[in-house]
Amino acid sequence: MPTTLHATGLTLIEHEFRVPLDHGRPDGELITVFAREVADPDGRDRPFLVYLQGGPGQEAPGPTRAPTSPGWLDRALADYRVLMLDQRGTGRSSPVGTLPGMTAQQQTDYLIHFRADAIVADAEWIRTALGVESWSVLGQSFGGFCALHYLTRAPDGLREAFFTGGLPPVGRHVDDVYRATYATMLERNRRYYRQYPGDRDRVRAILERLDTGGMLLPNGDALTARRFRQIGNALGRAGGAEALHYLLERDPSSPGFLHDLADAMPFSGRNPLYAVIHEASYSDGCATRWSAERVRPPEFDADPTLFTGEHVFPWTFTDYGELAPLREAADLLAEHVWPRLYDADTLRRCTVPCAAAIYAEDPYVDRAFSEETARLIPTMRPWLTNEYEHNGLRADGDRILDRLIALARGRA
Repeated sequence: MPTTLHATGLTLIEHEFRVPLDHGRPDGELITVFAREVADPDGRDRPFLVYLQGGPGQEAPGPTRAPTSPGWLDRALADYRVLMLDQRGTGRSSPVGTLPGMTAQQQTDYLIHFRADAIVADAEWIRTALGVESWSVLGQSFGGFCALHYLTRAPDGLREAFFTGGLPPVGRHVDDVYRATYATMLERNRRYYRQYPGDRDRVRAILERLDTGGMLLPNGDALTARRFRQIGNALGRAGGAEALHYLLERDPSSPGFLHDLADAMPFSGRNPLYAVIHEASYSDGCATRWSAERVRPPEFDADPTLFTGEHVFPWTFTDYGELAPLREAADLLAEHVWPRLYDADTLRRCTVPCAAAIYAEDPYVDRAFSEETARLIPTMRPWLTNEYEHNGLRADGDRILDRLIALARGRA
C-alpha cells in the first residue's frame, strides 16, 4: 500500500511496484521499482509529470520545498503532480551492485535489462497500475533517451514530452557518437588551458608523480594517469572548469586533494550501472565493442595533459577496484548486439507535443545529432541555446521547464 507523508509545503506518496526483471517474461523474476509522488497539498488532482533522471544508474532526487529542490520543482507543481521514479537498479528500487555470487555470464544476462527500453516498460507498468490514462515526461540527459524510447514504444501513454540535454541520435552508430563527443572535448581542453594556462604544468607534475610510484586514493586504489585524466568529465557542466582548476591548484600531497580528486572521478562502486551500461545507452541496434576506446583520436595519445570526458574504457574495470567484479561482464556486454531503441518511422508520425532544450556546446549529447532527431518529430519544438551547459536543468530549472512547457503548448 502507498505511504503518505507530509513535508514542508509538500505531500509525498511513496509507491513500490513489483515488476518483471524481463518484461518479455512477465512470469519470471520480479524486482522492485520505487516511485515518489510529489504534490502541492492542494494539487493532488493535477495531471502527472514523470521525471526521468540522468544516468544511467542514477536515482531521482529527494524533493524539498524549503529550499526548493530540485530547482524546477516549483514550476512543475504549478501544473502537475510529479512522479519521481527511481529507475530500476537505483535508489530505493532493487539495487544493482557488483552482483556477487554470479558468474560473468549470469551478471551479463541480468544487466541487459537496465537500459531505457526496460525503464520505459516499468513506467508503462506503473501507469497502468495507477490507473492513469496518460501523463507527461521530463527527461534529463539519459532520461531523455528514455523519453524518446517512450515516444517510439508507447506514445499513447504520453500527453507531453520534455527533453533537457537528452535528445539522442536515431539510427546512428555508437562510433559516430563518440567521435563527436571527443571533438567537443578537444575544444573544451583548448578553452580550459587558455583560461588556466598554468594548470598544464600542474597536470604534467601530477602525471610525473604517477609515473614514478603513483598516488593512492582513499579507498586504496593506485591512481593511474589514464584514470586521472577522466576528471575532465567536469568540463561539460556549468562551473566545472572552475572546480577543476581549484582542485588542481592544491598540493597533490594533501589528504584533502586526494579525497576531492576521488570525488571528481566519474565512476565508482556507488553507481556501477553508470559505467557498465554507459556505452550501451547509445547503442541503437549494434554492439558497442568498446567504442570510446576504439575511436579515441590520436591527439589524446600524443598529449597526456588532455582530459577525457564521459568515456568508458575497458581498463575502467581494473583501475577502479570497486568495479573489478564486473570486468568480465563488461567485456561480454561490449560484444552484445543490443536491440533498436528508436524507430524513425514511428517518430515521424508522432502526435505528442514535445519540446527540447538542446545545449549548443554539450560534450555529452551532441548538438548536431540532437537537431537531426528534432527534425524527425513533427511535433517537436527545439530550443537551441548556449546559455547553459549540460546541467542547465539543475542550474536554472524553473526557467528551462517554463520555456519548454510554453513551447510544447504553442505559447512561445
